[in-house]
Amino acid sequence: MRRNWAARLRHVTIDGLRAVVLENERLRVTVVPGKGGDVVEFLYKPTDTDFVWLSPQGLRDPHDHLQGAADDVAQFVDHYEGGWQEIFPSGGAPSEYRGARLAQHGEVAGLPWACEVVADSEEEVAVRLSVRTRRLPYRMEKVFRVRSGTAALEIEGRATNESGLRLPAMWGQHIVYGRPFLRPGARIRLPEGVTVIPHASAINPDGRRVEAGGPWEWPRVPAAQGGETDLSVVQEPGSPSDIVYLTGFNEGWYEISGDIGMRVEWDATLLPYLWMWQELGASTGYPWWGRVYTVGLEPFSSMPTDGLAAAVANGTALILDPHETKVLRLRAEVVE
Repeated sequence: MRRNWAARLRHVTIDGLRAVVLENERLRVTVVPGKGGDVVEFLYKPTDTDFVWLSPQGLRDPHDHLQGAADDVAQFVDHYEGGWQEIFPSGGAPSEYRGARLAQHGEVAGLPWACEVVADSEEEVAVRLSVRTRRLPYRMEKVFRVRSGTAALEIEGRATNESGLRLPAMWGQHIVYGRPFLRPGARIRLPEGVTVIPHASAINPDGRRVEAGGPWEWPRVPAAQGGETDLSVVQEPGSPSDIVYLTGFNEGWYEISGDIGMRVEWDATLLPYLWMWQELGASTGYPWWGRVYTVGLEPFSSMPTDGLAAAVANGTALILDPHETKVLRLRAEVVE
């Protein structure tokens, strides 16, 4: 029965793409099965605060964008609306593994996922999304669930190796935060004992925030310009772009907060890294053109952001045995 109260869901169309809205008294979450199962809205109703960053270019259907030079980076970026993506089976730069060429951030973020309703009551609503990769023999599923009375999204993801071979993968949650929630001075909290591994090189030719080398102890680390920088504090617009990898989690959680906050909890034995991407307007070339103010806090199985072949080479790739299924449970909740 259609409801306008308690837990409820709607099937809608956004910019020509099929989407589903899961909501309750406190939270509204919009998911786009037609493009990667992306989360494009995470709205906390009491303060009308959307946590996800939305790209200036907006939501685009990959099927409608057929022009331009062939480019394995642009395949992801040209259709990147911000929000929250599932990253699998490769993370970061284009990569080649055993003859399979993988574009920026792998395969599943650009594919249409099947969607079915698995719960629809006043107490809870849930949908199950599923897709098969095309370059490697994997099947992915994820269930999004919202329960009445909570300000939390629960996700259960499954990655299945459908071959008789032992295969590697990178699995990540590309969660990025933006205005109006994100602002200078917002704080990031992590468990005790986390260490910081800088990316080997700067991601912006104009410089970086964190000095290369390490690992350093969170949150105060050597700054590239000398002195220290506190990674737990979100910087002003125009601050240097950077990406670092956080590890050493005895518990998988973080909180990011300004006036209100978000707490994300996950299984750190499966995803032992947290990628911290900072793009605060300093990158003035393609694809950002100085228009971006966002911080990504992204649980990942592996590092760095150089694709699957690099993760295999450094031993951080997730390994799935023949016909094995890995299960990831994650919870994102608004905290006041």
